[in-house]
Amino acid sequence: MTQLDVRPGADDTGDGATAEGMRTKGLSGNSVGLLGSAVIGVSTVAPVYCLTSTLGSTAGEVGVQMPAVFLAGFLPMLLVAFAYRELNKAMPDCGTSFTWTVKAFGPRVGWMCGWGLVIATIIVLSNLAGVATSYFWLLAGEITGSDSVAALDGNKAVHIVTCLALIALATVVSYRGMTATKGLQYTLVGLQLLVLAVFVTMAFSKAGDAEFATSAEFSWSWLNPFAVQSFAAFTAGLSLSIFMYWGWDACLTANEETSGSSRTPGRAALVAMVVLVGSYLATGVAAQMVVGSGDQGLGLANPETSDNVFAALAGPVMGPALGVLLFVAVLSSAAASLQTTFIPVARTVLAMSTYEALPASYAKVHPRFRTPGRATVTAGVATGVFYTVMTLVSEHVLVDTIYALGLMICFYYALTAFACAWYFRGDLLRSGRDLLFKGAFPVLGGLLLAAVFAKTLADMWDPAYGSGSSVLGVGSVFVIGVGLLLLGVVIMAVMGRRSPAFFRGEVLTRSTPALVVED
Repeated sequence: MTQLDVRPGADDTGDGATAEGMRTKGLSGNSVGLLGSAVIGVSTVAPVYCLTSTLGSTAGEVGVQMPAVFLAGFLPMLLVAFAYRELNKAMPDCGTSFTWTVKAFGPRVGWMCGWGLVIATIIVLSNLAGVATSYFWLLAGEITGSDSVAALDGNKAVHIVTCLALIALATVVSYRGMTATKGLQYTLVGLQLLVLAVFVTMAFSKAGDAEFATSAEFSWSWLNPFAVQSFAAFTAGLSLSIFMYWGWDACLTANEETSGSSRTPGRAALVAMVVLVGSYLATGVAAQMVVGSGDQGLGLANPETSDNVFAALAGPVMGPALGVLLFVAVLSSAAASLQTTFIPVARTVLAMSTYEALPASYAKVHPRFRTPGRATVTAGVATGVFYTVMTLVSEHVLVDTIYALGLMICFYYALTAFACAWYFRGDLLRSGRDLLFKGAFPVLGGLLLAAVFAKTLADMWDPAYGSGSSVLGVGSVFVIGVGLLLLGVVIMAVMGRRSPAFFRGEVLTRSTPALVVED
């Protein structure tokens, strides 16, 4: 049973809160173990989907150094993961980045950190739904052998309706709780990793065959990030690589529903990161060996296929029969991530509402499923509306929102990393371990992400960045990215009038006693 305990001097008020303490949310405790938590982290990242959509783009930016950039992107994510682990040990709260940065830097910085997570997740959810829809009709066309069925994805009305149906289905599964989520994810994640392993094995075996004229012989220089031709190319590739790792922190937002809530989520995050970097390196090297990184033929950087590499390589590498499995894997990857990505946004909104940073209605937990029902449904509706509006307005705008995503990711990850070092600043000289894992590693990770944030912000000003569209001479990606952050400032100002206690620092502060969840 989950019990409430607080460090020092807080009394249970009987309503899920503590006197001047961190608050319980009413979620279902002990629903997920280490394996289930790690699976949720991997699923939210959606490795097969990320690979098919970014292998070509990354190769186009950095050439054969694509595997090296995958390693470089892993470094700041690993360093930030250490920060998440240490903060979670001290404060296992489903608000994660929001709760921790409030306690470290105050209510306004914490609110904006929570907003960065929420808006990034809405953007990703809409994109995942779109990809799942496209692969649904592509797979349907492959199974039926009908080009007209596959072409239904090009019908805007059919595409939007299918997309909304998938969003609704994912919302329902998430609404029903972690147990339903976990069972489905074991199947979907297992399937995509298995198919990915088959692809890698067959790509290695066919590398150098005469039918693959663009094959490349493996070289250890592929793993050298310093061999990238320019710093601009490196940062562009790094931005794509960071996006490929985003989402591992979903297992942290389920900490109040995890067995061993103070330790298991942090361990699960590290397990998920290792699985991801291993999958990315193996696939990147195998794909580069079999077709090369050039822009001709099946080359990864061919602009005609670079945005969906597996659609082009499935048949040639795996054959017609097994190639269909790769379509299934991409669809499974996008669908699995679509469903688990509701976890961080719903629980962040739940925590923000519980601590009076958002309207109280979002703090409601379903009495049977013990999930943040209203927050989950609201996230589903927001995703559907966002995708529909962006699709109807312009496909260029929809593409640019994805490019703006990197800004949000770096924003809230960097803040969380810095929050770790600042919150534990009094502990840093107690031991070498504390100095490294609570101070040096998080600060280095935060600085790396802050540098990518600044460089991306500067690059976004150029209209050539993203789809190439502009607003009054300014790149539309810059307008969207900065505009979404400023929208958060406006909403925060409104909430400041409705919930003055939170913004005066009276609800959640550094001195707020930590919640202990006993398993």
